[in-house]
Parts: sequence; C-alpha cells; structure tokens
Amino acid sequence: MKYILLAILNFVLFSSCDSGEASPMVSVENLLVDFDLVGANESNPNGDGSGVVRVSAFEENAVSYAFKIDNGDQIESESGSIEHTFTTDGLNTYTIVVWAYAESGQFVNKTSSLEVYKSNEAPSEGFNTLVFSDEFEYEGEIDGDKWFHQIIAPNNGGWFNGEMQHYTDKEDNSFVSDGSLKIKAIKENYTFEGSTKSYTSARLNSKFAFQYGRVEVRAKLPSEPGTWPAIWTLGTNINEVGNYFGDQDGSVGWPACGEIDIMEQTGANKSNTLGYFHWGDTNTGEYKTTGNEIAVSDADGTYHVYNMVWSEESIILSVDDEVIINLPNTQDKPFDNPHYLILNIAMGGNLGGEIPSDFTEDTFEIDYVRIYQ
Repeated sequence: MKYILLAILNFVLFSSCDSGEASPMVSVENLLVDFDLVGANESNPNGDGSGVVRVSAFEENAVSYAFKIDNGDQIESESGSIEHTFTTDGLNTYTIVVWAYAESGQFVNKTSSLEVYKSNEAPSEGFNTLVFSDEFEYEGEIDGDKWFHQIIAPNNGGWFNGEMQHYTDKEDNSFVSDGSLKIKAIKENYTFEGSTKSYTSARLNSKFAFQYGRVEVRAKLPSEPGTWPAIWTLGTNINEVGNYFGDQDGSVGWPACGEIDIMEQTGANKSNTLGYFHWGDTNTGEYKTTGNEIAVSDADGTYHVYNMVWSEESIILSVDDEVIINLPNTQDKPFDNPHYLILNIAMGGNLGGEIPSDFTEDTFEIDYVRIYQ
C-alpha cells in the first residue's frame, strides 16, 4: 500500500494551570508537534494492511507528555512520541490533542487536525519512459522482432513441474487477432523430438532484456480447470535449454538466476492470482521463495492489469494497482541482473493440477505488454 500525508492543520490552545502554589520552575510555552508516516510508500508495513502515523511532541522544559486521538483514551508518554495505527482505506481525519507538562504540573496543550490518505495504488517509482511494448494492433503471426517461441523441452523431452504440454511455434497456439494476442492451449497429441504429449500451448520469450523498470500486462486469463497461465521473468543468465538469450549473459542455472512471477493462476482456483519470487541466496546458495495471492474478480471475462515495479530497493507486484507483495531487494537476492519476460499457459503440473477429461481448449488473451524505465 502507499500512504500519503495530505495535510496538517494546527491550532493552538494554551492553558496555564498549576497546583495552586507558586512554582520556581520555568514555564512550558512553546510546544511543537510533528507527524510522519511509518513505512510510508511501502507495501503492507505492518503485515496486516495497516499503516502507522508517528506523532512527536517537543517542549524544551517539559518532563512528560500526554496524547489523545479522537475519542480514545489519553496516552501518557515521557519520550514525547507515540504511534497510531490506521486501517481504513481512503481519507482519514484525526483530531489529536497533545499536552506538555512541567514538573510543577503546569502544562500547555495543542490540538491538531491530521489528514492521512491510505491508497492501495502501486507506486511507479519514476519509471515512465516506455522502452518496450506490443499493443498487438496487427493480425496473424506474432511479431518475430519482439517475441521468440521457446519450444525445446529442457527436461528429458518434457517441461519441469510435471507439466503435460508441448510448447509449439504453430499459429494455432499463438496468434494476434482483433487487437490482442491469443495464447491457446489445445488438447491434441503432439510429438516433438521423440516425445509425445497430449496438449499443446505456447511459451513466448521477449527478445528485450531489462534491469529494473515497470512492467504492465493487460490480460484475460483462461477459465478451464487444469490451465496454468503465467506472466513472469527469468534472469538472462539462466542458460536454460532453448531460451532466447542462451548463455550470452552467463550460465548460473535456476534458481540462481532469479524468477519473478508477476502473475500465476492455479488450475483449481480461478478466483485468485499469485505473485511469487524464487531465487538462490547469493550468500549461501540456498533456495528461497516467497509470495502472496489476491482475489481477482472475473479474471477470464474482464481485462486486468498485472504489474511489476522493480527497483534496486524493492520489487512490487500488483493487480490493477492493488499491491500483492513488496519484496525488499536486498544483497542476498540476485535481482540485480537483466531479465526477460515470459508469457505462457502450462497444462497440469504442480499448479495446473488435474485436467478434466472433457477439456478441449482455452485461451490466455493479452491486450498489451509495456515495459517502462
């Protein structure tokens, strides 16, 4: 989530109060109150979708403070700082009263009106220059200057994860019509290099590699059980058999190359999509993974925008600008090398699951692909 501090409107109420006897102590008069957002511009800083405002007070001669937010209880503080959690989307207005006390009991107080806006909008991180795109405003074969069909099965005649298809470069499996790219999974026996599978589909590699940037893919997903569509990236240094970039950037293999799953959908749950990361720890080599899922309504009948913002500091995955997960891009992760984009439908396997016997075909439809830096 992104948290935006919109406005602070202050007015001061001074109240001089003592215990009824003369005080030798200096007075408290000049109370300063400030606000800042904890985890500003970060996704889900508290792990539960909430945000935090820190209220800080300072008066040179004060020995303690008290705070009251709206109709809540008065909160005592010797440090002059408290934190308040806000959880409601949209505009939130809080009335905050702060007291500063001298040792004598004399006090001064200030009332402030604080407006905080919490939005689920994913930040663009300043990546606004379009460096690669395909709007699919043509007909027939896909643009060979931009896309590469990956068809060589790298796992002894098959694909990893128990997938049940062959990928082909046939126009039946990938073509452009009516302003969108169609990737079609079809039930048919197909033999490639001596290996026969019962389904065909397409796996497209972008011929454009990029390091850091913003990716937007507007797409409709297949609806049939057993289909496993994905929008994802791999490091160009993977040197997977049959991929477009080969070993020109290295040969570290998977997961050391890093994998970013901008969107995956299981074969069993067509109401949610997943955003995931897979990598090899750069310090230990250990395999690591993390991710999250989000509900997406009518994913097969309505276009949704699947988005990644990848910077040196973080990688943020979102759907329709609603953040799924924000991964800190720390030194132990290999996400500091060029990646290429992949679009495909797998059949069955780990996430596709069981394929119904009456399955015939289904389509992954992409309206556009855009990469900004």
